[in-house]
Amino acid sequence: MKTILIVGAGLSSTSLIEYLLKHSKENQWQVRLADMSLVLAQSKIKEHDNGIALKFNVFDKDERAKEVAKADLVISMLPAPMHPMLARECLKQTKHFLSPSYISSEMQMMDKKARLKGVLLMNELGVDPGIDHMSAMRVIDEIKANGGELLSFKSYCGGLLSPSSSSNIWQYKFTWNPRNVVTAGQGVATYKDKGQYKYLPYHQVFSHPLKTSMPGYGDFEVYPNRDSLSYRSLYQIEEIPSILRGTMRRSGFCKAWNAFVRLGCTDESYVMRNSENLSYRDYIESFLPFDERSVEERFADCIAVSIDDPIMEKFRWLDLFSDKKLNLKEGTPALILQKILEEKWTLSPEDKDLLVMQHQFIYKMDGQQFKKTSSMSYEGRNQQQTAMAYTVGLPLAIVAKLILQAKIDLTGVQIPIASQIYEPVLKELEELGIYFTEHEEVCE
Repeated sequence: MKTILIVGAGLSSTSLIEYLLKHSKENQWQVRLADMSLVLAQSKIKEHDNGIALKFNVFDKDERAKEVAKADLVISMLPAPMHPMLARECLKQTKHFLSPSYISSEMQMMDKKARLKGVLLMNELGVDPGIDHMSAMRVIDEIKANGGELLSFKSYCGGLLSPSSSSNIWQYKFTWNPRNVVTAGQGVATYKDKGQYKYLPYHQVFSHPLKTSMPGYGDFEVYPNRDSLSYRSLYQIEEIPSILRGTMRRSGFCKAWNAFVRLGCTDESYVMRNSENLSYRDYIESFLPFDERSVEERFADCIAVSIDDPIMEKFRWLDLFSDKKLNLKEGTPALILQKILEEKWTLSPEDKDLLVMQHQFIYKMDGQQFKKTSSMSYEGRNQQQTAMAYTVGLPLAIVAKLILQAKIDLTGVQIPIASQIYEPVLKELEELGIYFTEHEEVCE
């Protein structure tokens, strides 16, 4: 019997755990689920014959070494900064390691030693990053194999609300780390358009969103991610004239969010004095010039709209101009904004989330240009069985199976861009309801 150690029993682990337990009998696996909370781990194992729930402190060196020693494969569902600590132990004991997170510089430094020891440290195995890599590479490799030349690659992804659950005017709720949502776009967005390098500073990231549409879901807008250029080398398309990766939101979101950026509400660089005694209105007042008009009027003036502009309803819906108390000590502007948003943007038990992803390719073949659009959407079932958790957990589970079945021979620090990974993973994801539809047309 082979042993799989999963460290972290949070929401994004649910589908991973369910898949591995479901297939544990036929594959002779034991699944050991380790978490700081034994109760949480037990709730995910559900007394399965091949599952063991453990109370586990990953920071305890001896405990960490002991559990890794029992495993044939380790999957880290911890916060991203904790992955290297667990990966180093796996490397020391010659155990394969998987995570859904971006490769950090600390992780990348283990590559040479991992190759020498024949160990695979596979990262970016979730949805974004993860499914985005695999689905993009499948098309890119196909275009190249057919003799095409890729001219443009745009890739978009978003975790949103299902239309059946769009009960708020923002048409958005948190489906992943709220802090990452509040600080999204900070820094400079870099991409390439028709051979020209583009640098979009933070205060402009949400100002001019792109437009796209998804089959069955209508129109969306897209703001550019921080670094699109690094994907040229990852996907081996270094000379491509145009490349951009972005985040999808419903129409109207970016204009409203840009108001928070312009006011300074997403700043994390300082603590607001006496924040625990501030009301929501006091918080907004802190960023506005003083005159005799109401906070609401001055807010509208600062974001260059009239007080009757429909966009103002989004801010009223958040109670921004109310006397509601923050009750948050030593809050930065970003932390306070996050607390305000969590009041209204947290999934309710009956809510369904929506995961959308789209790739747009323009390529030239036999003297003619073509545009291929590849789109994927998946709706969650409820607050616990979310589309985000489903699409994060399943790629990890499938790759874990392939490794334990000796169907992957890669070593070192890797991401899932090789055909020996993306072909079987995408095939099984399709069987599990996660699939892409493609549309191709001739460019005029």
